[in-house]
Amino acid sequence: TDGLIDALLLDAGEGTPEDFAKLGATAKGAVLLIRSRPMRTFEDLFAEYTRNLPLIKATQTYHPAALLLESTRERGLLYRHPLGMDSIAPVPAAIVSREHAERLARLAKKGTVRVRLRIENRTGGSYESKNIVADVRGREKPEEIVLIGAHLDSWDLGTGAEDNGVNAAMVIDALRGFKQLEVAPKRTIRFVLFTGEEQGMYGSAGYVHTHRDELDNHIAAIVFDTGSGRLSGFYLNGREELRKPVNEAIHSVAGLNATDHVIDAMDGTDNYDFILSGVPNLIGIQDPIPYLPDYHAESDTVDRVNTREEKITEAIASVLLWGLAEANDRLAPRQTRREVENLLMNTKLDQQMKALGQWDDFANGRRGVSK
Repeated sequence: TDGLIDALLLDAGEGTPEDFAKLGATAKGAVLLIRSRPMRTFEDLFAEYTRNLPLIKATQTYHPAALLLESTRERGLLYRHPLGMDSIAPVPAAIVSREHAERLARLAKKGTVRVRLRIENRTGGSYESKNIVADVRGREKPEEIVLIGAHLDSWDLGTGAEDNGVNAAMVIDALRGFKQLEVAPKRTIRFVLFTGEEQGMYGSAGYVHTHRDELDNHIAAIVFDTGSGRLSGFYLNGREELRKPVNEAIHSVAGLNATDHVIDAMDGTDNYDFILSGVPNLIGIQDPIPYLPDYHAESDTVDRVNTREEKITEAIASVLLWGLAEANDRLAPRQTRREVENLLMNTKLDQQMKALGQWDDFANGRRGVSK
């Protein structure tokens, strides 16, 4: 019947090109078990994403019937892993728990294993979703904007509490605080809940495109997207010149110890199109320990949220917003296209973009807005 696959199971190791080459012609028509290591760090997370393109290319060469991807989470935990962002994967694919995957591997090592797999997906048409935008209008330079954002969409197995409901709620609550205080800074503070982040940062890409003529007046874009762990500082996204003015902006809450900034440039959340467009941008560095185990998983529920730490994060974020909006000088100038290209290469973000299949869209002008 439709959606039913009944085929030989083969252990394809970690699904590298070398693993596929070992299987050779035997991979055709088989269900391939793709092994993985437990996910402990953000490096592990990005490694899982960067293997997608080679894996997809291998399926187009070797033509397996389906892929079974071993869960990177333990204790039988299932989660969503988007194998392809901009297109449907060329073969059916499903996540299988670590415990079941390891058992299948042991059985396949001892003898012949067949699996029956039924995947019945439905793909709908285009859908237009909307960002949510609210302003606290500046009193002296309302055309200049300091933006704070978080994404409001999530995967469906859990409730999306850590990724990224808690930070969406934080953005709303920070706005509520400003409104209750009835204060207006020199510049406008803009609060944005982005949609479509999980599908490829489409909400923030849409924002950048819609506001392309106003980007010179975007002083900063500050994004939060890694749960409710302790905020230790900010990713400076390749711009060392941001460190001093950020510290000056949050000096009044120095005791909260959020000045351990890192120069790394990050890809994978809603700062992405702001980087490509030259706008100074920051991402909150939140402790990954409470976040990663539940990332995209059925365990991502509200009881996991660390409310105390998120309130501290909100306090730091609010002070930072006020400080940047009140400062006499801009945080930093907007970069030109050439400067953005140099930043991407100097931080090696270009390599990650190529591994994730994003580089051509930037090179062809489909992502980012050049100055």
